[in-house]
Amino acid sequence: MSRDALVVGINTYSCERLSNLTAPAQDAEAVAKLLENYGEFNVKRLPAVKDKENNTSRVGQKTQVTLTQLETAIVQLFKPEGRNIPDTAILYFSGHGLRKNQGIQEGFLATSDTNPNVGNWGLRLKWLRELLQESEVRQQIIWLDCCYSGELLNFDEADPGDRGKGRDRCFIAASREFEPAFVGIGTNHSVLTTALLQGLEPREERQRVTNYTVVDAISQNLPKFPQRPIFANSGGIIYLNRTQEVIKEVAENGVISPVCPYRGLRYFDFTQEDAQYFYGRQALTDQLLEKVRVSNFLAVLGASGSGKSSVVRAGLLHQLQQGKRLSGSDTWQIKIFQPGEHPLQSLARAFVDAGLSDIDRASQLQQAEALIAGGGFSQLITVVDTPRVVLLVDQFEEVFTLCTDRKERQQFFDYLLAGLQRCGDKLFLVLTMRADFFGKCAE
Repeated sequence: MSRDALVVGINTYSCERLSNLTAPAQDAEAVAKLLENYGEFNVKRLPAVKDKENNTSRVGQKTQVTLTQLETAIVQLFKPEGRNIPDTAILYFSGHGLRKNQGIQEGFLATSDTNPNVGNWGLRLKWLRELLQESEVRQQIIWLDCCYSGELLNFDEADPGDRGKGRDRCFIAASREFEPAFVGIGTNHSVLTTALLQGLEPREERQRVTNYTVVDAISQNLPKFPQRPIFANSGGIIYLNRTQEVIKEVAENGVISPVCPYRGLRYFDFTQEDAQYFYGRQALTDQLLEKVRVSNFLAVLGASGSGKSSVVRAGLLHQLQQGKRLSGSDTWQIKIFQPGEHPLQSLARAFVDAGLSDIDRASQLQQAEALIAGGGFSQLITVVDTPRVVLLVDQFEEVFTLCTDRKERQQFFDYLLAGLQRCGDKLFLVLTMRADFFGKCAE
């Protein structure tokens, strides 16, 4: 299995607008060594200088990197000439990141010759995104540790997108837009790279290091720092340490279980017990996760018994609950209900806490019903103490098959639509519905 990595750490800049740095070269060299020592990666350093004592290469502390050099190295990584295309490719970049906002917002990776004053902003992240979409490398990993005076790269521009097409991807950026990225206290490394190094180094001999365990290591450090790294994983697991040992271990051990994994006519739920046996919908789950990331509405339609509820529950909701595919999704609240005969009452019950006593539950239900009846559904979403509410209306066709009150049905529709308009990204609405009822919605 061929595995290549391009590790970039730029300390030196020619433009007065960009201050020289000290951490990037050290960050890059530390990442390079771990990838070589534990991951069997063929690592190219940029800038690279010779270490005369050991007759090896290391990331240069003062050597400059031009835009042409960086572009050429990235093309060689993800679109090499000939048939020697790596199975896995990693791009790690540490240095300045810039945002240009002149009509259209664009993100850039700053090179040593970057000079915004003369129109040279560095490497365009839109170009990187397009390159990744055209690349034939199956496992693509992008780690960007950049900042400059609080202006950060645009996550969406660098994110490869293109979910559900047979590629495994891991994307990590140092922080949200408009947030600075910091050097850690008591260390020579940045905050993101400090956590990244902890995730890349196995704690024990047979520990498997993957894109998910790296994300776990980064997430565990979030409360300690004033910046919030963002990440997105799609496709399957990417092993980052010795792959031959992983293949051998899986081949020797196999999987033997007395548990029957089939649910018959029952759906797979988003519990760990059900999700571990849910298999074969990975590409579709990635597409659903992409919808969650870029919008606030998703409708899953299909024939009766085709697995709509299972892919939403054991696929989408389970991944959101785990928080390993989309950064921060494990802090979101997930609420599920079926419309039934009275969809407004069912909607109100979805916002009642299960752990309350019967009396408290009755009181909370009464308040929720009153608020919704008064057109305050969007207020109910706004006051929920969570960054985002994922509301699943499962078996949406019950609005037509069980609810006979047209007025209540229309109110139900109006409240959901108003909530989407007024709550923005705070509400994400998911519907599952039999496809033969699509005409009813059109009416």
